[in-house]
Amino acid sequence: MIIKKMKNKINKIARRKNLKPQKGAALLIAVLFFLIISVIIVIGSSGPVITDRKAAQNLIKSKASYFVSEAGVEDVSYRIIKSKDYDSAENLTLDGYTASSAVVDNAGVKEVTTTGNASNLIRRIKTILITGDGVSFHYGVQVGEGGIVMENSSQVIGNIFSNGPVVGQNLNIVKGDVISTGSSGSVNGSHTTGTVYAHSISNSDIDKDAYYTTISNTTVGGVEYPNSPDQEASSLPITDAMIEDWKTAAAVSVISSPCPYRINSNATIGPVKINCNLEISGSPTVIIAGPVWVNGNIEIDNSPTIKLASSLGANSVAVIADNPADRTTSSKIELANSTEFQNSGTEGSYILFISQNNSAQGGGSEKALTAENSMSGEVLVYAGHGEVHLKNNISLREVSAYKIRLSNSAQVIYKSGLANLLFTSGPSGGYSIDNWKETE
Repeated sequence: MIIKKMKNKINKIARRKNLKPQKGAALLIAVLFFLIISVIIVIGSSGPVITDRKAAQNLIKSKASYFVSEAGVEDVSYRIIKSKDYDSAENLTLDGYTASSAVVDNAGVKEVTTTGNASNLIRRIKTILITGDGVSFHYGVQVGEGGIVMENSSQVIGNIFSNGPVVGQNLNIVKGDVISTGSSGSVNGSHTTGTVYAHSISNSDIDKDAYYTTISNTTVGGVEYPNSPDQEASSLPITDAMIEDWKTAAAVSVISSPCPYRINSNATIGPVKINCNLEISGSPTVIIAGPVWVNGNIEIDNSPTIKLASSLGANSVAVIADNPADRTTSSKIELANSTEFQNSGTEGSYILFISQNNSAQGGGSEKALTAENSMSGEVLVYAGHGEVHLKNNISLREVSAYKIRLSNSAQVIYKSGLANLLFTSGPSGGYSIDNWKETE
């Protein structure tokens, strides 16, 4: 309509001045107005596009802020749970974005608040860590200075952390990472599906990365990191003080005869201290209702079923072999044949066998704990000063010891729930996460 009015006005002017109307001028004006309208349309439509683009960029940066905040709170929480050094204020930088963590200790409850900042877009995560009666097993296999030997077709489905050497022979496999600590840390003859950390690596197959100082005759599927710093040693997850507390909790009831104390029919035991050797054989069902302290050796064979009392719920129970008068040739555990171990009926409850035999730590050849043949189930084994030997067709959830040997088809299958294991009694097992959420 505007163009038509302008065209009529031009024609009137042309007639008044006796000029012939110029169609080209009208066309030029039409084109000009078309351009003006097009520019207006473009400018009008670009505004929402620019706004959407800015919103998308802010969303990406907001997510980056959240992720860096989560990384910061994970880092500090890990340090607290693993008893590593940390300050009340910690900073973490990832890809140019920062996370600032503040730790507040309130009557033993630690609150970690981490603020993520990506281009001034702020996200905060808060976690609360509490202490509890328990133990934290962070690896499928954790070994002291005695190291670990894996023979034949033995397997660890989980990670290995060793303060000593890791030696593999024949068709062994670790479905996880392997860490051997210190300047003497070594991995030799291992097939690892994960990453290996050791001062020296030799004769191995590594599916992922390798961190080392020296390496020889080894295939690495990922990235190699020569001249890497040695990993720091770590203490085993159960202390002697914790074991003493469990023994005290068991000793509320004492059995002193007959000796040896034999169980070959259905029975319920615990909490109890047995003042001599304990033998369980045949095919009975033995229910563990509380901690058990055997002041001697423990032998379990044939095909019994050892299970936790249903009343224990998610709690686990320690069964301890410890003769303080003889920890060199006594205080041993033998688990054999088709023994089956069951939880309380609640997922996350386990039977923990502990031997206080210390022959291996003193350079002797006595085995603190032997498990063999078709033993399986919800069972963990521990010998902080001795050697554990797992052999033949057995399967368990976790093993920690001063020294470990896996033979034939022995298998350790780690469960992540072992990182926060609760017991019916005993000292604090460290901090565990009680709450984790984003906050204002």
